[in-house]
Amino acid sequence: MSATAGTPVRRPLRALLTALHATLVALLAAALLAAPQASARETAAPTATLTEITNFGTNPSSLQMYLYVPETVTEHPAILVAVHYCTGSGPAMYSGTEYASLADQYGFIVVYPSVTRASKCFDVASPQALRRGGGSDPVGIKSMVDWTVNTYDADTSRIFATGISSGAMMTNVLLGDYPDVFAAGAAFSGVPFGCFATTDGSEWNSACAQGTITHTAQEWGDIARAAYPGYTGPRPRMQLWHGTADDVLRYPNFGEEIKQWTNVQGVSQTPAATDTPRSGWTRTRYGGTGDQAPVEAISLQDVGHNLYSYGVMGPMAIAFFGLDEGGTAPQPPAGPCKVTVATNAWNTGLTANVTITNTGTTTVNGWQLAFTLPTGQTITNGWNATYAPSSGAVTATNASYNATLAPNASVTIGYQATHTGNSAAPGAFTLNGTACTTG
Repeated sequence: MSATAGTPVRRPLRALLTALHATLVALLAAALLAAPQASARETAAPTATLTEITNFGTNPSSLQMYLYVPETVTEHPAILVAVHYCTGSGPAMYSGTEYASLADQYGFIVVYPSVTRASKCFDVASPQALRRGGGSDPVGIKSMVDWTVNTYDADTSRIFATGISSGAMMTNVLLGDYPDVFAAGAAFSGVPFGCFATTDGSEWNSACAQGTITHTAQEWGDIARAAYPGYTGPRPRMQLWHGTADDVLRYPNFGEEIKQWTNVQGVSQTPAATDTPRSGWTRTRYGGTGDQAPVEAISLQDVGHNLYSYGVMGPMAIAFFGLDEGGTAPQPPAGPCKVTVATNAWNTGLTANVTITNTGTTTVNGWQLAFTLPTGQTITNGWNATYAPSSGAVTATNASYNATLAPNASVTIGYQATHTGNSAAPGAFTLNGTACTTG
């Protein structure tokens, strides 16, 4: 029967249901496509606990990844990669350093790579490790960083690395391989990038460990730059720590690292500033004088390979990175002493009278006053104490007649020095290893 004008068309029920089903399917598909995907954070690591992350990306040497996320994470957080020593592990680095508690305080995320090979040492020697994207451990660590950036929408301009011993060597390697990824590093008892290089499959380079491999600053810089040929962008800043009595990775490596990273940064090997943040420590800064200088180097007198000190060095590394938001490295608390200095300068020389006051309640029997002369100053003679060395980090030792300093008593010592333009007085003093107030 044919339809006539004005008569409604009655579709069969089956056709109507089919059309309705197709419409619903199309609407549902559109809604699914338009809906935002589940945030990666919803399936990320729990907070305030160390968590192993698996399937984090390309991992040619089967490293393990451990992650610490504080309860309160800043928006677009920074990332710190904390690399363990030989025989260590990610969990050992977590429990043996204060980076997790610092993350709680400042809201950054910590990645702890962990070696699975028998030696538990990182590969800092193979040709693969010393080339960007070449393979081995650096590629796995880069994957950890990428996973964390993608999962937490991290700030790619604030990614840092630090490590101890083998981890310090890996810190050097990471900054050489991936200068476009890492903003800065802090290496505790390490060696320069490329110093440990081998081609026979060995993980150990005795010549480097013994401190017998030396190069010019330009040569060291070229070795680091060769890891990423053609890269012309900014280079990461570096903080270096080493003990003068290190018998595992000997102290000459410290000077070679300074040569390498000052050259990489394009700054002078002459320190822009020198001070003594603690007794026996000499800190030199290159290319700048603040807490975030291009290169900072801390030498620890008579300290061996295991120099890392919980509660002191970690915060100073964090300040160097700028992760403490204020950028001011913690200084030792002022002790029961006060030092005042009066200087009289002329065009090439000066005299300084230094008054030490015992503000404590017990008598000091025998004292040493440590301070750092400004760059360019050299002591030519002194009185009421002996001074050694004559420049840089100086220690003044009492004379036989003024070794005893009773409570509220003072002693005045002094020295004459030459200078090359900076006639300022030292800015910080420690008495028998304890910081004094100045005034």
